[in-house]
Amino acid sequence: MTTLAEPRPATRTGAVLALLCAAPLLVILNYSTPLILAPQTSAHLHAGATGHTWIINAISLGLAVPLLTSGSLADNRGRRSVLVGGAWLFAAAILLAALAPNTIVFVIARIVQGAASAALLTSSLGIMGAVFTEADDRRRATAAYGAMMGLGVGAGAVLAALLNAALGWNGPYWLYAAAAAGLALAGRAVLPESRAERARRADLAGTVTLGLAVAALMSGLTLGRQGWSDPAVIVLLVAAAVFTAVFIAVELRVREPMLDLALFARPAFLVASLGALVTGIAVISMMSYLPTVYQDETGLGPVATAVVVAVWSAVAFAVSLQVKRFAIGSGTLLVAALVVAGIGSVLLIGLADGWSWWHAVPALVVAGAGYGAANPALTRLSIDSVPADRGGMGSGVNNTMRYIGTAAGIPVVATLVDGIGTDGALLACTALAVLAAGGFALLSRRA
Repeated sequence: MTTLAEPRPATRTGAVLALLCAAPLLVILNYSTPLILAPQTSAHLHAGATGHTWIINAISLGLAVPLLTSGSLADNRGRRSVLVGGAWLFAAAILLAALAPNTIVFVIARIVQGAASAALLTSSLGIMGAVFTEADDRRRATAAYGAMMGLGVGAGAVLAALLNAALGWNGPYWLYAAAAAGLALAGRAVLPESRAERARRADLAGTVTLGLAVAALMSGLTLGRQGWSDPAVIVLLVAAAVFTAVFIAVELRVREPMLDLALFARPAFLVASLGALVTGIAVISMMSYLPTVYQDETGLGPVATAVVVAVWSAVAFAVSLQVKRFAIGSGTLLVAALVVAGIGSVLLIGLADGWSWWHAVPALVVAGAGYGAANPALTRLSIDSVPADRGGMGSGVNNTMRYIGTAAGIPVVATLVDGIGTDGALLACTALAVLAAGGFALLSRRA
C-alpha cells in the first residue's frame, strides 16, 4: 500500500498535475534537441560518424540503465525527494553539455542527463499513481502526462532551431538548465511526498548486472555501425547476453528483487513492457533518426526539419489529450496506436528521394496520431499493471523498455538506412509494429 506522508488539499491537485507533467515535458524537450541539431553539434565538436551516433543516442543509454533503480529508490526513499534531486542533477548535467569542449565530454554529460531523466520520469509517475487513485481521475491525468511526450518533441524541435539561430548549437541547454532548477524548487514546495509502506532492501547485485547488460548492449549496437563483424562489437553483444542471464538469475534468487520477474506472468504487465519496447524501436527510434536523414538527403535546414518534427508531435499531443474522452482499454488503445503508427511509416515512404510538403504533412499526421495514442496507453498500463505500492517499479520497467528500445533502435535504424535505404527501414519498422499489435491483442484478451 502506498502512503502519502504529506496530504495536500484537493484544490492543489491541478498544481500537482502540472508539475508532474512538467517532468516528462522537460525530459523530452532536452532529449529532442540533438535530433534537430546533430549536424551542427557534430561539426562544433568535430565528431566522426560514430561520435555523431553517440551524440544522438547517449541520453537513451543514460536513461535505460538506471530506470529500474530509480523506480525502486523512489518507492523506498520518497518519490518527491527523488524528483527534486533528479531535477538538480539534470540542471548540472545540461550545463556541462552546454560547455562541452569535445565529443567525449558532451556524451558523458548526455549520459548523466539520462540518469537524471530516469529519476524525473519514475518519480513523477509514482507520485501520479499515489495521488490519482480514482479511475476517471487517473485516465485524465495519464492522458495529460502522455501528451507531454508528443508536445516535448515538437516544442523541443522548434526551440532548438530558434535558439540555434539566436545563440548557437548550445543555446537550448541554457534554457533547460534554468527550467530544471525551477522544477526542483517548485517540486519541493508543491508536491506531496509518497513512498511504499514497507521499504525494500537495495538490490545492488541486480543494479550492477542490469547496468552492465544495458551498457554493453547499447555500446555494441552503436559501434555496430562501423561493422558488425568487428571483434569489439561481438564481444560487447555477447557480454550483454551474459550479463542479462546473470541479472535474471540474481532476480530469481534475491529476497527482494528490484524487478519482480513474477510480474511478467501478468498479461497486462507483459503488454506494458513489450509495448514500450516495440514503441521505442519501431516508432521513437525511426522518428528520432529521420530528421538527420532528411537533412542529409533532402537538404532540409534546421528550421524546416523542426517543422517536420513539430507537425508529427503536435498531432501526437492533441491525440494524447483527446483519448481520455473514450473509455477504451489501455491494451486495446496500444494495439490501435501501433497499427496507426505503422500506417504512418508506410505513408512516409518516398520522401527521402524527393521532398514534398504535400506528401509529408498527411503522413506525419497519421504517424503522429499513432504515437499520440501510444503514450497515454503505455502510461496507464505502467501504473495499472503492478500492485499499488510498486508504482515506481512499474514506471521504471516501462520506461526502461521504452528507452532500451529507442537506444537499441537508433543504431539499428541507422544501419538499415545505410543498407536497404530509408524506405526499407520504414517498412521494417512497420512490420514490427503491426506484428506486435497482433500479439498484444491476444495478450490483452487474456488480461
